[in-house]
Amino acid sequence: YILIFTVLEGSGKWFADCGRKDGFLMERTAKRRKTKICMVVPNAAVKGGIASVVNGYRGSALEKRFKICYVESYCDGSRWQKFGKAVAGYGAFIRQLLLQRPDVVHIHSSFGPSFYRKMPFIYLSRLFRIPVVNHIHGAEFDAFYTQASGSKRKLVDMVYRQCDRLLVLSEEWKKRMARIVPADKITVLENYCLIPAVPFDRGRDGRQVLFVGELGRRKGCYDMPAIWERVTTKVPQARLVMAGDGEMEPVRQGFARSGLLEHVTFPGWVRGQGKVRLFAESAVFLFPTYNEGMPMVVLEAMSYGLGIVTTTVGGIPGLIQDGTSGRLCRPGDVEGMAEAVIRLLEEDAVREAYGGTARKNAVQHYSLERHLEKLGRVYTSVARKGRRA
Repeated sequence: YILIFTVLEGSGKWFADCGRKDGFLMERTAKRRKTKICMVVPNAAVKGGIASVVNGYRGSALEKRFKICYVESYCDGSRWQKFGKAVAGYGAFIRQLLLQRPDVVHIHSSFGPSFYRKMPFIYLSRLFRIPVVNHIHGAEFDAFYTQASGSKRKLVDMVYRQCDRLLVLSEEWKKRMARIVPADKITVLENYCLIPAVPFDRGRDGRQVLFVGELGRRKGCYDMPAIWERVTTKVPQARLVMAGDGEMEPVRQGFARSGLLEHVTFPGWVRGQGKVRLFAESAVFLFPTYNEGMPMVVLEAMSYGLGIVTTTVGGIPGLIQDGTSGRLCRPGDVEGMAEAVIRLLEEDAVREAYGGTARKNAVQHYSLERHLEKLGRVYTSVARKGRRA
């Protein structure tokens, strides 16, 4: 990284100075052309929330308003495949800086390894004096920052302060990130959902409960057998679909030890029409997560009008109002979540009332169009400040 920065620092400053030699001409040209955005993203086939967010941008109205180039820096696969993708991403990004000179660099990042992979993109952008929008999707802030060593916290502080704007998923995350950068550099940009056409629930099964996500401890999957044992005691006909991958075998073993496997199916990771079908045919969405930003799957469940049972973490309380559009429990509250699921399975009117309110909130506040409009305002503001700098 140091070698790249040293070699490119002079050329970056030269390009930046050339672009500012005639400020008046540059301003007039900027008004005539589309603002150029270089977006650093994962491969479209990657599993997870960041790829889901970005895939909604591709082919959307955002591309009509701005000239967007996508630079892929991550893929699923082996360690060497990921390394090769990152190296190719750095090369493609440098070419964009040298040949296209974007007005704004929009980086999608998380905590952990993603933070370190995105550091070169941030510093290269600064060398070329191009403003950076860092879109932070991470959920484990305490493990990454609060509980980190002093030297790691200093590194995180330094990197995030190089960014012109941080995009976070909720007001709660804005408060957390304000410990690192000034609050006026942070914008809340909630995730969005694609609103399905009505009628979408003709084949709805009033006894099917759905989970979608990474199978593992952070998503509460190890609590699922205890929850489901209580549910099936009261509602023997209930069926659970655990859609996703990750720690599938340990999760399956948890259900097997409780003798519950006959009530549970594991379709693996689902996307496209397979995912649409599961949301459309299920009655309840159960998401016992321990740590989140603003999960796309909860927004999707809202858009399909499911009865939702989830936890009070991250941006979820901003999406679900307990007792109005779903039920919220503390992470690990197995008894409380089981009782909530049982009630929604047994009382159709309650489930439909919660689902209807949740869908209405999704349509009014979390549509893709609303999300893109807010993102467009961020691009325009940051690009304008960059031209004046």
